Amino acid sequence: MIFVDTCVWSLAFRRSNSTLIAKEVEQLQTLLAQDVPLAVAGIVLQELLSGLREETQFKRLQNLLADFPLMLATETHHILAAEIANSCRQNGVATSATDCLIAAMCIANDAPLLTADKDFTQMAVCCDLKLYQG
Repeated sequence: MIFVDTCVWSLAFRRSNSTLIAKEVEQLQTLLAQDVPLAVAGIVLQELLSGLREETQFKRLQNLLADFPLMLATETHHILAAEIANSCRQNGVATSATDCLIAAMCIANDAPLLTADKDFTQMAVCCDLKLYQG
């Protein structure tokens, strides 16, 4: 199973006139075509749906993401997220609570994270987070 971060989903669903596609979106498309198990963290679902202005967009995205397993955070994930935040802070790496929770869920499930967010590269130095390399 591979967790997909908010930024990758957002890039994939964004309407763009550009023919340039982010490397991570291409990786997502390949994973989908190969039917690789992908997961959506609950906090990622919340982030994605929170950014929509129109009800029709909200429902459409909710329906599209309903095809993927929704992974909800547990107490263990929240504790691990706090440990990650503390470790990162001790190593001079700035993090957000949301990113630490996503990282904790990936670590606890021994699953890599597909992301375009470079903050996770810095976080991976402070914890056992695996980033999907393709």
